[in-house]
Amino acid sequence: MQIAYTLAQGRGDTDQILHQLSQHLLAAGYAPCGVVQVNSERTDSCRCDMDVQVLPAGPVIRISQTLGEEARGCRLDPAALEEAVALTERALQQGAEMLIINKFGKHEAEGRGFRAAIGEALGLGLPVLVGLNHLNQEAFFEFIGDLGVALPPDVAALEVWAKAQLATQPGAEPFAAENGIAEASSGPSMALSSTAA
Repeated sequence: MQIAYTLAQGRGDTDQILHQLSQHLLAAGYAPCGVVQVNSERTDSCRCDMDVQVLPAGPVIRISQTLGEEARGCRLDPAALEEAVALTERALQQGAEMLIINKFGKHEAEGRGFRAAIGEALGLGLPVLVGLNHLNQEAFFEFIGDLGVALPPDVAALEVWAKAQLATQPGAEPFAAENGIAEASSGPSMALSSTAA
């Protein structure tokens, strides 16, 4: 059971890093499930459109709402988010190698969003990689306890970790032997608390 997290300082940097990682893994023949975020700048606004790509080959879903320049409320579209969650949970049930979640956000901190999918993936023994921000990191650490491994916000470092974890999955031994990938050390073993449900 292994869950890692990464946190980049720049706005949108974690999204870009996890998106690049997912593309590298797909190109290498892996099939991670989950979501990565792609932000698109708008010419008519200082705010970007937020889309998530459902992995490994799912749709791109717009999760932001256009509320107007003067709006100050949350732009996240809850219905779109739940659609992405449902597709991710379905992929987990159909068999997956790894789970990547672009961000442990407000919904996850409140017990919704991808929180159940993260718990399910860990229960299945799958490696999990989560993007983190300062706002919700306390809730994230309360959720995972001592399970988390901090990784640098660097595509190459994340890819090394991911491939090491994937090499331990059933049927992956030839890849590990060919590429000299050693198994990453795991953090303290413990069960998820009741808050992971």
